[in-house]
Amino acid sequence: MSYEKENDFGRDSIPLLVLKISIPFMFAQFVNVLYSIVDRIYIGNIPVIGADSLAGAGVCAPIITLLSSFGTLIGIGGSVLFSVRLGAGDEKSAKQILANSFSMLLIFSGILTIVFLLTKDYLLRWFGASADIFPYANTYMTIYTLGTFSLFVNGDELFYTAQGYPGLGMLTTLIGAIVNIVLDPVFIFGLEMDIAGAAVATVIAQMSSCIFVLYTLKRKKMRIPLTLVKPEREIGKRIVKIGFSPFLILASDSVIIIALNAVLQYYGGADYGDTLITAATIVQSYMLLITAPMLGVTGGSQPLISYNYGANRADRIRKTVLWVLMLCVFFTA
Repeated sequence: MSYEKENDFGRDSIPLLVLKISIPFMFAQFVNVLYSIVDRIYIGNIPVIGADSLAGAGVCAPIITLLSSFGTLIGIGGSVLFSVRLGAGDEKSAKQILANSFSMLLIFSGILTIVFLLTKDYLLRWFGASADIFPYANTYMTIYTLGTFSLFVNGDELFYTAQGYPGLGMLTTLIGAIVNIVLDPVFIFGLEMDIAGAAVATVIAQMSSCIFVLYTLKRKKMRIPLTLVKPEREIGKRIVKIGFSPFLILASDSVIIIALNAVLQYYGGADYGDTLITAATIVQSYMLLITAPMLGVTGGSQPLISYNYGANRADRIRKTVLWVLMLCVFFTA
């Protein structure tokens, strides 16, 4: 695989750069949602227990998103600081930020795995799992939580774009999507593991993406290769400070869906609660096809803005924001 510099954030044409870094990121988000939908299609078609299994997965979905948002907290915060330092020509500081981000993702993964495993029974019941769907939700949530590799993927893949390689971020997502789509029917139907098979397939897919991320970022051909260091408090505080806003947005979205599921279960009662959650899960999948690519456009352009901020190029920042806005308007239209 070639690691020749794909993009020069300081000199290349802004419209071309926005397209080159946002389109792959947008496509990656679309594929990510698509394979999540395929996952739910398989779950919904499990004989006899398909509807209850899908409702169980629907209760888990916002909790999983909340878990993944911690990867965004570190990933966006770290990649923004990383890009600013690259723009300023300070590669030594950029290397420290990348290493600290990776170390913090490791720590967060361990802590969140323990916390979610200890509290998942309470969380699932509080957030809409009835007695009928609780076993399916509990099975899915337990297996998924044991494989919190999405934190690495969501967090570390942002550093691809920051170094000028948006195509690698898209490839990371494609690897996970292909592995998941291929393994789903094998585990769910072939091995008759039902919803547990769907969770195992998802974890293996995320593990595959995680290995690819770690392998490519550690290559010496990368401008700033990945290293591991003891987290530094000051760098960590700056990472969290910058990443807190996008983290809060994603976490709030998760809390809203959690509240929706709880309300549907409460007012739907024993007769309709699970059915309403199943319907809401299907609708939310459709909505993600629209909103996720938009997040790809804005998220993909963030390193370009940060780089030129570090280079003190306000003119290029204004052009980037304008072209990102135009791309978003075109997409939504």
